[in-house]
Amino acid sequence: MSARRPLRLLGALTLTLALAVTGCGSGESGKENAGGTRVVKADNGDITIPAKPQRVIATGYAVPALIEAGAPLVGISTWARGLPLMTPEDRKTYDGLKKVAGEQAKETNYEAIANAQPDLIVIGVPAPVLGDIDVARLKTVAPVVAIGPTVPSAWRELSRRQAEAAGVSAKFDDAKNKYDAKAAELKAKYQAVLPKLKLGHLGAYGEVAKGQFHHEFNGSWGTNIAQDIGANYYGEVKQKGSGSKAVAEYSSIEELTAAYAEADAITYSVKPDGSVPAPVQYVLDSELWKNLPAVKAGKTFPFRYTEAATYSSALTTLGAIDTAFAPLLAG
Repeated sequence: MSARRPLRLLGALTLTLALAVTGCGSGESGKENAGGTRVVKADNGDITIPAKPQRVIATGYAVPALIEAGAPLVGISTWARGLPLMTPEDRKTYDGLKKVAGEQAKETNYEAIANAQPDLIVIGVPAPVLGDIDVARLKTVAPVVAIGPTVPSAWRELSRRQAEAAGVSAKFDDAKNKYDAKAAELKAKYQAVLPKLKLGHLGAYGEVAKGQFHHEFNGSWGTNIAQDIGANYYGEVKQKGSGSKAVAEYSSIEELTAAYAEADAITYSVKPDGSVPAPVQYVLDSELWKNLPAVKAGKTFPFRYTEAATYSSALTTLGAIDTAFAPLLAG
């Protein structure tokens, strides 16, 4: 990284902060002040940022959120997991943006970020992963707002905060309204059958070598969007951890019968193209699975696009869930 540019940018940031100090009245989070700055609450504290950012860097979960919201991006991290969920227009935007970080937080390219001359950096990684990023170094370039995921279902609130930080909440609201309308439509469509079912979900991340399966409950990646149309996944993890471990667990295959014995129906994650990932196929091939009451009754349903973390991508997930659950209405 050039030594000259950070010093010059640090001077600009110092000026920005000075304006914030002189112009900030109440200090209320998210409130714009007369100095052309505002303060947002983030995982790394209350951060003073430009009132209307013009050059934004996004990493992690902030990448799809800010592309969809139309933020003035000048650089992003790669986001391979979200590519199947992008619209052609968003994919074109993604491909055209400079990549300043990889899939992992430790792959952050500090020199590339500095060269992009951002006036705001939005980091969308989980709090434990934030330690892999030299935030102090990034702060010499531009204000850093860290807004990362907690439990999987929190993408709704987190993507809104990321859009608000980037000053592009109007398009975000449009996507949210479309999602809410579709979810309400499907909830009415399945109202007579779905709320009556005790559901279980088999996730895609079990470790076959360890003889494990991935059991997801309410609020997890594979379940949270289906919940918006009336699905309910019974039970909870035996020992709650942080993040996704609060709503999903890895269990030994011998525990499969007990895990899903009460389920009227079981959903399971598949890849965006509909193919079955190896950890799921491992379970589907087991005799224990074949003898589950829900499996014998033919009440199993594959879900595509379970990694959605924005309203636009979740709209695609709703469509996939509707297709999967259609047999429920056939009687």
